[in-house]
Amino acid sequence: MTLTLLYRDEHLVAIDKPSGLLVHRTQLAAGEDEAALQLLRDQLGRTVWPVHRLDRGTSGVLLFALSSEVASLLGAMFEQGQMDKRYLALVRGWPQADEGMIDHPLARDPELPSAGQTMLEAQTRWRVLQRLEWPVVTDSRFATTRVALLEAEPMQGRRHQIRRHLKHIAHPILGDATHGKGPLNRAVAAHLGLQRLWLHAARLSFTHPLSGAALNVAAAPTGWESALAA
Repeated sequence: MTLTLLYRDEHLVAIDKPSGLLVHRTQLAAGEDEAALQLLRDQLGRTVWPVHRLDRGTSGVLLFALSSEVASLLGAMFEQGQMDKRYLALVRGWPQADEGMIDHPLARDPELPSAGQTMLEAQTRWRVLQRLEWPVVTDSRFATTRVALLEAEPMQGRRHQIRRHLKHIAHPILGDATHGKGPLNRAVAAHLGLQRLWLHAARLSFTHPLSGAALNVAAAPTGWESALAA
């Protein structure tokens, strides 16, 4: 696999991560040999440092540093909220409003019961870009399924933040096996002929940590045309 480079200079590089590709190898997916970190290292012929992560199912802009020093600078910028992150998400249902803010603390580890865990501050802005109605039946009372395309802007970078927040407002992301609805996900996958998490990191805007230049790295979603026209 050859990764698509969205931006590169002597200090950092951004790629367009495909859905289904791990950021780095992990024991949680011990059978997977391919990961963005190793692929990019081999493609560039040099060591690279990941400075943030995307869930395996999420596609889009993924940033790496080309030195440990720049990795530290970029990591601090993510932690301090100096990165403007914009995502696209296809969700179940039509939100009543056209935009809103989800302000809901999240447990540190989404794979463990929330009780007893430290609750972390978390806010996500969202706005509706498009409302769709598909001929998908998951409830015998309705002949169609309503779907919305949202832009989501997480203020922090909590694990699964957008996925958990959209579930919290009863608009889970389509294809989300952990936080979504299984029957709906299967029906949507059959309708579109594609099974994936419908979440895409569309844009990352920030100030270059060394040059001070304003950077705006964007990746158009691939394979979403049929979904948005369905």
